[in-house]
Amino acid sequence: MVKGLYTAYTGMIHEQNRMDVLTNNLANADTIGFKKEGATAQSFDACLVDKINDDSEPFYRTARRIGKANPGVKIGEGYTDYSQGAFQVTNNKMDFALGGQGFFTVEFSKKDGETTTMYTRDGNFSLTQDGYLITTDGDYVLGSNNQHIKLDPTAEVVVDQHGYIYQNDKQVASLKLTDFEDYNYLEHYGENYYIPVEGATAINATDCTVNQGYLETSNVSIVKEMVEMISVSRQYEANQKLIQTMDSSLDIAANQIGKV
Repeated sequence: MVKGLYTAYTGMIHEQNRMDVLTNNLANADTIGFKKEGATAQSFDACLVDKINDDSEPFYRTARRIGKANPGVKIGEGYTDYSQGAFQVTNNKMDFALGGQGFFTVEFSKKDGETTTMYTRDGNFSLTQDGYLITTDGDYVLGSNNQHIKLDPTAEVVVDQHGYIYQNDKQVASLKLTDFEDYNYLEHYGENYYIPVEGATAINATDCTVNQGYLETSNVSIVKEMVEMISVSRQYEANQKLIQTMDSSLDIAANQIGKV
């Protein structure tokens, strides 16, 4: 009976984790370039159960093997869905959406002043007064030479599908588009940044096109997430009712049957 309480408890913890992931997806449904996340479940390693020194069965004075028992479910690994989001037309010359696989390369500045290279699908850029191309958070967008992209703020900016930047009919810079051999080695950072971890292999984004005047919206489907939230709530409530039922049974066994 106590094992059943623990099994139901682990089920509730797992559903709570799934709910946290779903609510984060819904909170970022309008975040440009956001990729929805998911949660998986794993079973605890099955343990071999033996019956030891049970005097009620005189023929089994030694340990008798009962079988395997599984104590419940545990939180598995999280994952990110990198599928393409829908394009939103903005007609803003500083907005860019990536088609296919790949990321914009950004020099991210931490609060302590340290800088590191991060990657994003959010192409909502702008120009500073000095002509530097930056993100909405003020981080510098990097060019193919790993340097900050500096443009003439008074001239029109034209970007082709390969990421080459033209002003006055001359190529002046190019966006650095980066892809990775295995996205399992990318770690979500903040709302829509990604940072490679040990084992990540960066490559040139050859299967990628730049679309000027568009933004890639989140790939979160609000309807699907809401339906999933209802399912999670129902499963959480089922585990909760199971604990209440077992608690009532234990109360009867301890306080009523024991008096007889």
